[in-house]
Amino acid sequence: MADSSIVTLGTARSLLVDSSVYDSRIAETTKDHVFLGMSYMLPKVETRVVLVGEAARNGALVKALQVHDSYDINTPYIVTDNVQELGDGENTDFETVFVLTDFDSSDYNYLYKRENRIIGPPVVLHCAAKREALHFSCRPLYSTTMLNLSLCFTGFRNKEEMKNLVNLVHHMGGTIRKDFSTKVTHLVACSTHGEKYRLAVCMGTPILTPSWIHKAWERRDDVYFHAGEEEFRTQFKVPPFQDCSLSFLGFSEDEKTNMEERTLKHGGSYLEVGDENCTHVVVEENSVKELPFSPSKKLFVVKQEWFWGSIQMDARAGESMYLYEKNDSPAMKKAVSLLSLTTPNSNRKRRRLRDTLAQLTKETEISPFPPPRKRPSAEHSLSMGSLLDISNTPETCKAFTESSKPSKSSTPVLSKQSARWQVSKELYQTESNYVDILNTILQIFKLPLEKEGQVGGPILAQEEMKTIFGSIPDIYEVHTRIKSDLEELLTAWHEDRSVGDIILKYSKELVKAYPPFVNFFEMSKETIVRCEKQKPRFHAFLKINQAKPECGRQTLVELLIRPVQRLPSVALLLNDIKKHTSDDNPDKMRLEKAIESLKEVMTHINEDKRKTEGQKQIFDVVYEVDGCPANLLSSHRSLVYRVETIALGDQPCDRGEHVTLFLFNDCLEIARKRHKVINTFKSPLGQTRPPPPLKHIALMPLSQIRRVLDLQDTEECVNAFALVVHPPTEHENLLFSFQLAGEETIKSTWLRTLCRHIANTICRADAEDMIQCTDPDSLQVSTKDMDSTLSKASRAIKKTSKKVTRAFSFTKTPKRVIQRAFMANNTPDEKSQKLSCENRVGSSSTLAVSLSVYLSEEIISLSLGRQYKLSATSSSCTGKVPTPK
Repeated sequence: MADSSIVTLGTARSLLVDSSVYDSRIAETTKDHVFLGMSYMLPKVETRVVLVGEAARNGALVKALQVHDSYDINTPYIVTDNVQELGDGENTDFETVFVLTDFDSSDYNYLYKRENRIIGPPVVLHCAAKREALHFSCRPLYSTTMLNLSLCFTGFRNKEEMKNLVNLVHHMGGTIRKDFSTKVTHLVACSTHGEKYRLAVCMGTPILTPSWIHKAWERRDDVYFHAGEEEFRTQFKVPPFQDCSLSFLGFSEDEKTNMEERTLKHGGSYLEVGDENCTHVVVEENSVKELPFSPSKKLFVVKQEWFWGSIQMDARAGESMYLYEKNDSPAMKKAVSLLSLTTPNSNRKRRRLRDTLAQLTKETEISPFPPPRKRPSAEHSLSMGSLLDISNTPETCKAFTESSKPSKSSTPVLSKQSARWQVSKELYQTESNYVDILNTILQIFKLPLEKEGQVGGPILAQEEMKTIFGSIPDIYEVHTRIKSDLEELLTAWHEDRSVGDIILKYSKELVKAYPPFVNFFEMSKETIVRCEKQKPRFHAFLKINQAKPECGRQTLVELLIRPVQRLPSVALLLNDIKKHTSDDNPDKMRLEKAIESLKEVMTHINEDKRKTEGQKQIFDVVYEVDGCPANLLSSHRSLVYRVETIALGDQPCDRGEHVTLFLFNDCLEIARKRHKVINTFKSPLGQTRPPPPLKHIALMPLSQIRRVLDLQDTEECVNAFALVVHPPTEHENLLFSFQLAGEETIKSTWLRTLCRHIANTICRADAEDMIQCTDPDSLQVSTKDMDSTLSKASRAIKKTSKKVTRAFSFTKTPKRVIQRAFMANNTPDEKSQKLSCENRVGSSSTLAVSLSVYLSEEIISLSLGRQYKLSATSSSCTGKVPTPK
């Protein structure tokens, strides 16, 4: 086709064009209205249709031109095989329209050069079906396949290719615009670069490949087909990674494989990091601190959010918003550098250690109360030990909120925090964190998915949205009010304030909100998994939000499980508050009613969702640990991790003890290896069971762990970690330090798992921020000489001294045992003498020495390697130690 078809507007006859198909450049000028007005002033000319060649043998076409009740064309027509007879344009009595079936024939070229009006059979059939007059166009019009479509082109370097595409668009009734604007309905792109592409992405304009035009031209004879149909055009979308070669840095193997597969699926290719043909390097910003190479100016180094954002939008996102920058800000490196110097002064060491623990816990303490005000003169008089007081007393909080009132004393005395207030504050803290999690679910996930006018259309259907989120808005609303009431209660705290009334106040709303969500949580979870597999945009949407700090890199499923876990956690905290509430406090009865109301809510939860396998594991722990608390058995609790360690400090047991840590979803059971097994347990049926190999030390709620310390490996400390613990009954932080025993446990995995469940328990999203990398010297922790002979002997002496201490202790030795010890070693004649002697004993120390000699006979024999026979009479009355035999 001649070039004039693109740039010329035709002769004066072209002024009769219809407004739906004339060139866009005329429409954008004010002269257009003048020309259109002139067309009505011209004398009316009768239209004549000429069927050329094969068109005359088309029965449907001939029928459409005939006068018939069902057709409104009613146009005279003639048939010819020689267009030269009628195509000279000399006849002014008729407006001649030629109908051709082939726009590549010699007849077409002859008529086109002489600026005759040319249309295709589909135009006639379309007008007949629509009962419309024949469309007028200044250009040859074969069909109405692209009628009312306005196209813009970008990224084409081959002018001949673009010229051919422009002609095809005009033949199908479409128009071309040089500049991109809101009037453009489709952008035809050969690449994902350029300003037009970026504008189309921002405005949501479909971006299609040139194949869309070619495939539409192949279907030009289909009268009822239109190229703008969504089902047809979505096959030709420009993929987001077209002409992009991606490399991935810092991802795990599974994650990298997944991203490479999605790169191929969305039109791109992937290369190894450092390849010179690579266009983009996608970096996992949390694990990559520095690039292993120097990037070129043409290379885009972007965060993973760019990758997933492009898939979500179904278009290449702008790189400028996602450029990777080196993370040199040491946000959590502010540990204990000031405390690294050693000093012989033990008191100074102890103060430094307490200061360190206070600093570590202060960063994670969440409290609605500001720090207490201090007088200027008191700034320098506070001791270092006061830093360990990480929370404010109720009195100081109240004093701060009522600061407008004059103080009665210039030096107020701060009373100690009660355990009841500590646990009540913990309830508020977890409630505040839980409300934040619910707000994140609504603001980060639900609202964006419901937003109208999303780029690329809605990500999820309304039914899927309702299944996934359910009654989360209702749960968020009721817990927001509970949080507000708890904050008001703690701000004006006194021991008679009722915590139970707050839960009872909202018990009916909890019954309405929770069961619909919890009972269908599995369906919600399955819907998320299914949509993530079937809908790449939803998968990308989840990946983007998983990387946001508000979500703590947790998936939507992990966040949605919080409502399932919340009510049992509240019930446990209420039980703890009740335990620290005196019997004469009116709140004790209200707490019991509140706990019962929560149990009523939990009875509506489907019993089938409980994991029987997890319950079996808990029973195994109970049998394995001697003295394990009975309250470990709970329907909502499950075993997560088991770790074998060696204690490195004096808490929670002696240094060098083999300690087993059982991590549950809400608590940590600490048990040590038993020193000596006396006998086996025999049941009444005669069956014997091996004695428990472990001894219970403590069952600690995860909410009491303020910080998890990852101790750096040094020459004197290897594979160690520590926990900063603050029980409600203690007024100072405790440090539990351990060394992992064996190589099967990976420290980083164990610490991340522990922090994840701590965050779940206290309803926090920033689980990884709870891990602090710390120098072990600052905490006076060392694993050196743990297996040396001297260290083992020291531990043995310490155990022996404890046994002797217990033997001397009257508080731990029943009176009946004392009497039996004396009676067993005296003859009947000596009993009266013994009694008189016993009566003469005036001091408890004398009797303690006498009894200890008898009770420690086994210990002395083991320590010295000999057997001594002691005379009970002489030892008890005279206090003399018999000579060995």
